[in-house]
Amino acid sequence: MSTPPSSDTYPLPVSVAFSGPDNTGKTKQIGILARRMGPAATSAGPLDHYDPRWAAIKAGGMARWWFETGPVEEVADVLATSYLERSRHPFSAPVRLLDRGIPMLEASVAATVAVREDLGAEQAADRARHLLSSYETDLRAAEEDEHALVLLHCDDPEEGTRRSLAHEVTVTEIYAAYQRQLHEQINRLVGDGRFSMAIRIGDRPTVAVQDEVRRLLAPLHPKVPGRALAGVHVTALGGMSESGKSTAGEYLRTQHGHARLKVGYLIEDAAGRAGNHDPYRLGPVVQAELIVDALDRYCQAHHFLDSVSIESLHDFDSTAELARMLGPQLTIVYLDASEATRTRRGTAGALDVVDRDLVKAARGAGKVVSLAHEVIANDGPRLKLERRLDRIVLDRRWPEHQPSTMPVNALGLPVNLESYLAEFLDRTTGLRPLIDLLVVTGSGARGKYQHGWSDLDLLVVADTSSLDELRQILADLEAELGGVKLGMTVLTRAECRTGAVTSRLLHVLALIGSGALVPLWATPGLALPAPDAATDITASLRDGIQAAIEIRHQLLKGTPDLRALYKVAALLAKIQLRFSGIECPSDSDALTVLLGATRQDTSLAGTARTDRPAAETLARLVLQAWLDTLPEETR
Repeated sequence: MSTPPSSDTYPLPVSVAFSGPDNTGKTKQIGILARRMGPAATSAGPLDHYDPRWAAIKAGGMARWWFETGPVEEVADVLATSYLERSRHPFSAPVRLLDRGIPMLEASVAATVAVREDLGAEQAADRARHLLSSYETDLRAAEEDEHALVLLHCDDPEEGTRRSLAHEVTVTEIYAAYQRQLHEQINRLVGDGRFSMAIRIGDRPTVAVQDEVRRLLAPLHPKVPGRALAGVHVTALGGMSESGKSTAGEYLRTQHGHARLKVGYLIEDAAGRAGNHDPYRLGPVVQAELIVDALDRYCQAHHFLDSVSIESLHDFDSTAELARMLGPQLTIVYLDASEATRTRRGTAGALDVVDRDLVKAARGAGKVVSLAHEVIANDGPRLKLERRLDRIVLDRRWPEHQPSTMPVNALGLPVNLESYLAEFLDRTTGLRPLIDLLVVTGSGARGKYQHGWSDLDLLVVADTSSLDELRQILADLEAELGGVKLGMTVLTRAECRTGAVTSRLLHVLALIGSGALVPLWATPGLALPAPDAATDITASLRDGIQAAIEIRHQLLKGTPDLRALYKVAALLAKIQLRFSGIECPSDSDALTVLLGATRQDTSLAGTARTDRPAAETLARLVLQAWLDTLPEETR
């Protein structure tokens, strides 16, 4: 006789019981998990499948029997028998999912007698235990075989009752009283430790709760998936024919790294796995669940994804359910374009657009606009569409940062430059400010200003309507610079928000966002995007390419510009270090670190400022370090 396989290789089946008050989503959560697990999980179904008496009870009116005509002894017996028969039912899958666990039997009976016999919570609990006493041994054994998970609206029974009843279309007085008692009893059982796992759902959407469910259940059996769309954001595109949905989806894919998926593919894939070959006959709620199920599978298979776009939203009701399920993980973008524009875009003629519109309109595609988080008027140029999409994506990816400020004299600049900046601020930030922000960048921002070597580099955020007045102010103050070269960059808020900036300016925004660079002035309440480190590093690659080219431009000159050669070598060194997770704002520090990492003479970082041969040697070494990252050419 062969040795039976060990439970380490073939884990034993498990039962998971989802308990909680009404309308906490127990059935929904079980359904989502069961669909996702396929043959690895089975739902035990409703309790009324496990006692033949339920048919007559339902025929005569279940609520009437439960609260009025059925003796409480009979109610307790029917419920207890149903729970126990379900517990004895053989497993048909590795994981069995139960709607309401054994502790819910006690809570339900206690709440029922509290209402029917006008008992307090403690008296009702005692009465329920007495009614169930003849089943105590079997119930205890059944409860030990279940992993108990309870879903609660919150920890306050009164608020939980309000939330449960808010989901009902009509509420009778006796049902409301029952719900209040049920919440009291469930909270008592939670306090008694009858549930090994508890989830407070609050206002979270369905998928967020499902994610927590899976994280709790995954250790119980290897067939339970660990997460549910964790960290994934979905951008769903809607609109009528030729409104630009495909263009938007492709832009999100190529420029922002979104996986691009079709709603039809998602529905058909999930339905096929469930053995349903006509999913479009299913209700909108089920279709939304199918979309989420297929998304969940796809994103687990492509675990590196954090952004997905889906197109196109043609059904209003399923879109509404999708929004309820995904909550803030979903952004609905509706592309709106005039009929004339859409007809012009159609490659198969105007009649084809009209015909497709009729089908979409019948499904409620036009009404999706009322659910949209973003509506994009797409009659204009493609560039305008792309900038709007940039804003939508970056508003989510880049957190807002309200910068603090510091006084001019904290920079340690020469007196004339302090005076210049003070006067500039005085003339641009009065009762009617011309600017939204002023920050010193470069060496002047780090206390490393060197007269005769450093420029005064400024970033200003301002509307273009201020340019004429700013130009006059700069002209009036030019003499105070004392010959120092001024480098001023002006950006609008919209350019910052959409990331329509150079990589160097993106880096400045990232430094401001991290607090490493503090402005001299910011208009009250100003919030700027804080680009993430990964985007900042990736964007700097182009500056590295340009710097490597510029080094050779300088070296090919008969007499290289010493300062320009040093600065561009320092820039290339900074960018190389950034890819190693090292941030060196100082030119000399960056050069020293890079030379040390490549086992070169670090003293060159100091002598190269004033010695042209040293500067040329330094630049060649930095350039070679960059070129060494490229694959060798075979000849």
